[in-house]
Amino acid sequence: MTRIAFPTGFVWGAASSAYQVEGAAAEDGRGESIWDRFARTSGKIVDGSTGDVACDHYHRFAEDVALMKELGLGAYRFSIAWPRILPEGKGPVNQRGLDFYSRLVDALLAAGVAPWATLYHWDLPAALSDLGGWTNRDVAAWFADYAALVGRALGDRVKHFMTLNEPQVFTIFGYLTGDHAPGLVDLPGYLRASHHANLAHGKAVQALRATASRSQIGIVEQIFPIHPLSANDADRAAAGRVDGLFNRWFLDPLLKGGYPDDMLRLLSFLPLPAEPGDAEIIAEPIDFIGVNHYTRQFARHDAELPLFEFQVDLAHREPGSDYTQMGWEVHAPSFGEVLARLRDDYGNPLVYVTENGAATLETVEPNAVHDPARRAYLESYLVELHAALAEGSRVGGYFVWSLTDNFEWAFGYTKHFGVIRVDYETQRRIVKDSGRWYASVTRENGFSL
Repeated sequence: MTRIAFPTGFVWGAASSAYQVEGAAAEDGRGESIWDRFARTSGKIVDGSTGDVACDHYHRFAEDVALMKELGLGAYRFSIAWPRILPEGKGPVNQRGLDFYSRLVDALLAAGVAPWATLYHWDLPAALSDLGGWTNRDVAAWFADYAALVGRALGDRVKHFMTLNEPQVFTIFGYLTGDHAPGLVDLPGYLRASHHANLAHGKAVQALRATASRSQIGIVEQIFPIHPLSANDADRAAAGRVDGLFNRWFLDPLLKGGYPDDMLRLLSFLPLPAEPGDAEIIAEPIDFIGVNHYTRQFARHDAELPLFEFQVDLAHREPGSDYTQMGWEVHAPSFGEVLARLRDDYGNPLVYVTENGAATLETVEPNAVHDPARRAYLESYLVELHAALAEGSRVGGYFVWSLTDNFEWAFGYTKHFGVIRVDYETQRRIVKDSGRWYASVTRENGFSL
């Protein structure tokens, strides 16, 4: 039997996001978000659902906090809904929205669970989208004002803030492919949105330093390795371009002070909407980087795609590999690859794994949920994380995605990531087998193989 033990003080948590769990979409002064609009647009969500009710966390947060305590969680990563605080994105403050998050933070602290707050997990106020959203440079200042407001309200109790969740995802899928809100297909718009998101992060760091000076501040990036579909030079070059667009375009300005040269050359026919001083703001020092990781991707050369000449081959299946219900390969070595890359190429910043998990097959009984594939996934990725620590990676904690089943964006309620099941008809919660296993990990600060 092998013992997998983690360092003293390692943080064990679970994660969620506002639109995916809160519900109460039109209550207590909350404004409309771009996901409210997108979900109500016919054909955008697989099952035609919305986040109007979701897990009703807004009303049931005390029950959820009690479950966190039962699972022995040391921390809970949640997001704050910008339109719940500022219904128009700027201007008058909705005090009832701030009061909700204050109550949630107090409940967490009373249960011995540290609150980790993400300022933006994709629910841009719709009123700001009407003004151009992330394509409008002013969004960086709007976001900084919002960050300062939250910092003043919660910074006395929240000791870890994250600015943005996965800027590469909400800009690429929101402005380049149209798969996520606001559903645009606009290459120049994407370039503006991605730069303004990076800039907004830097300005928010500055705002939080001024209003929540005792808090640790970071950002959350989704990082996955891009492997060539074959060993030929064309596929290798295509994989490099995908990596540049998805990973390096966001990591390099954050941790190296500028955009990657090869991507600047590729996009040189478009004006980069950068102004003097932007690079320094984007690279504002942070205390940690949050890493969301699920799988790897394969890319191949495709001359029919203008400019980029690549395809991410989502249909590819590796012989012998298992796949989740999302169609994502279970491949723990990719997790180690990500952590090694941050260690070796980006100066070994302090990392918190802010999301990792799987949507898997489950057997639901009246009082139990059996999900052995999810436990196997989590175990294999935690073994890889343990190995990365031994190799010198600075990883301070791990947050499973997700605490509960929830609204899984364009997939609606058809995919279940939670270690706690939610019956959406009754809102009954049931801790899954994987959740009980995870509780043993949090108690023992490790596990045995």
